Amino acid sequence: MASFRLRDFTPKGLYARLTTLVAVPVIAIFAITTLYYYQYHIREVNEKLSQSIAREVALISDMCARTTLSETAIAELEDKLGLSIDCAYARDLAWPEDARPRFSYASILRQQLDNVTEREIDFRTIEQGSILDFRAVTGPSVARVLISRKRALAANTHFTIVWVLLGAMFMLGLAFAFLRNQVRSILELTEAAKAYGRGRNTADFHPSGATEIRDAVRAVADMRARLTSFADQRTSMLAGVSHDLRTPLTRLKLQLAMMEPSDEIDGARADLDEMSRMLDEYLAFASGEEGEQADQVRLDHMVGALLERFDRAHLVASSDITLTVRPLALNRTLSNLINNAIQYGERCDVQIKKGEHEAEILVDDDGPGIAPEDREAAFKPFHRLDKARTQNFAGTGLGLTLARDFAHAHGGTIGLEDSPLGGLRVRLKLPY
Repeated sequence: MASFRLRDFTPKGLYARLTTLVAVPVIAIFAITTLYYYQYHIREVNEKLSQSIAREVALISDMCARTTLSETAIAELEDKLGLSIDCAYARDLAWPEDARPRFSYASILRQQLDNVTEREIDFRTIEQGSILDFRAVTGPSVARVLISRKRALAANTHFTIVWVLLGAMFMLGLAFAFLRNQVRSILELTEAAKAYGRGRNTADFHPSGATEIRDAVRAVADMRARLTSFADQRTSMLAGVSHDLRTPLTRLKLQLAMMEPSDEIDGARADLDEMSRMLDEYLAFASGEEGEQADQVRLDHMVGALLERFDRAHLVASSDITLTVRPLALNRTLSNLINNAIQYGERCDVQIKKGEHEAEILVDDDGPGIAPEDREAAFKPFHRLDKARTQNFAGTGLGLTLARDFAHAHGGTIGLEDSPLGGLRVRLKLPY
């Protein structure tokens, strides 16, 4: 049986979690307060008001039944109590058509009337509900008392809740705006970190938000500066090594060129050429095209121009996609993948597919392929496969390593699969 985990039912994003953390308690407190306000406080207030009104109505109806009140006495009562009295109201007069028999808390008022008198007293609301009309049978006539509804019931209580709600919404709005500002700072830091990882410069990015976020931004900037400095030092060192190694290689090539041709001399020349080519690939792997800036490239145009250099490679499917990449690094990566396909097979098909957020480049060949258990090892630098890919072909084992470095540096992925042509399929995905 699966255990209960709260995170399975909560939002995944930071902003959504923070807003939920703020909104849920506020809404819960508002709901509880409103429930208590109406169920207990307002009900108790209405009970007290209804009790007072019921006693006044009962007293007046008893006075009308037992004594004959003069107009002066009635006027004095009306003035002091703030109501209207008619002790000789006709019994056969019907209620007005717009009188409503029920209203909010009518049951409380009925209960209080029953508690203070045994006399038959009926009431309605008239004049659009602003007046309570009480009628008590006092003999041949009816004692009628008109009282403002505001005296009997707590009116417009919803305004209190409305104001509390507006205040809560205003505070929630301020909280959400503050949280959005903080989360935006985190998102900007995330995008800057991604840009750093992809070799892009974000000179216009400045720390913002809370102190902790600013500290994180400065830490990322310092880390990037240290990595850039390390890469520059490595590149400078390798450039010196390249110069030092190329000089003796060039002298050896010149010396071999002055010798009489022979099988041994031809073999030595081939070895020197292989050493030069291997040196170039080693330096490319180490430097990683550090000095190149990212730019927008039409992928289909680049692949089309690149395939013109290969006789057995064909573009079988294409889409118009514009990527922001380092052009030379992309050209070198695609060239390595296509060259490998041609080197190990007789046919190479290239496809460009446009996904929702990423471009897919498929390179298929009809060669021997690579066994599934060896595909991860194929990405290791200088690793040569003995079974699927024979060592009779020249190579340093850096082609797929460089391709994976390029893909990761641009936020993409690369994988090896079985090809419909019977050989190997390389699937390169790059975001756009």
